[in-house]
Amino acid sequence: MFRARTVLGSIVSTIAVVVLAAPAALGAHADRVIVLPGASSTEGIARGAGTTFYATDLYAGDVFRGDLRTGRVERFIDNGSGRLAVGLKADLPHGLLFVAGGPTGQAYVYDLDTGAPVATYQLTTGPAFINDVAVTRTGAWFTNSAAAELYFVPASRKATKPPRTLHLTGPASDLSGAFNSNGIAATADGSSLLVAHSGQGAVNVVDPATGASRTLAGVDTPNVDGILLDGRTLWAVQNFSNQISTFRLSGDLSSGSLTKVITSGAFEVPTTVARFGDRLAVVNSKFDTGQPPTASEYEVVVVDR
Repeated sequence: MFRARTVLGSIVSTIAVVVLAAPAALGAHADRVIVLPGASSTEGIARGAGTTFYATDLYAGDVFRGDLRTGRVERFIDNGSGRLAVGLKADLPHGLLFVAGGPTGQAYVYDLDTGAPVATYQLTTGPAFINDVAVTRTGAWFTNSAAAELYFVPASRKATKPPRTLHLTGPASDLSGAFNSNGIAATADGSSLLVAHSGQGAVNVVDPATGASRTLAGVDTPNVDGILLDGRTLWAVQNFSNQISTFRLSGDLSSGSLTKVITSGAFEVPTTVARFGDRLAVVNSKFDTGQPPTASEYEVVVVDR
């Protein structure tokens, strides 16, 4: 993930179906590429209900909604307000979509069904690149790549409670990298947070009550960006390495072992990942074309897990 410098203008909403490669059904072995129509950039992807996915237009601050089965995609949220949209997650039980706002220091909450804005939270007025988000049963945690802090936003349609700031200690507090804390995931019970650290090429385990952290031994992830946790399986997207590494974690979250490396000829600096059964979907940031990126097209790539 890279620091935003400009905000591109919003693009008129459009609906399109653009599928490159064979329109394989979920579970097939062929990689699949779905174009985000009219996207000026992309960075985050999240799973919704069924085969629905959401993906951000990083510099426009917009959000796409698509169907992984049909390849149908629409510009779901058209901001036109100077916002940026980095990582995002869908909270299905509460019907909310949480979006990280990058250097604005903000987090945005939208209605998952209509795309209507629900709340805006100013997480910090200090150094900020609000980068990614993880949803728990009670709310959402956001990372800040420019400060040793995490932020908790309650799952509510009324922004009556202020966000909570968690000050990090231990390896997760390291700010020596150009980008530091990046992707984030929570255990099913919310008792631990896993936070990818781009500068360290590592994943740290954070106590959400105290901010204390320790590094996951054996989880070596240069260029780590977004992460996804399912039980004891961890997927780590390594953007400029153009791969997803799969790790099996120990029961006490002290260590992990590499079980698989996923690559694809369709990857072009993937940043974040969502799981759909036996398939994984990532977005191609194309940060290798410049910053801001200058590609003419941005895609979701679907591969076997």
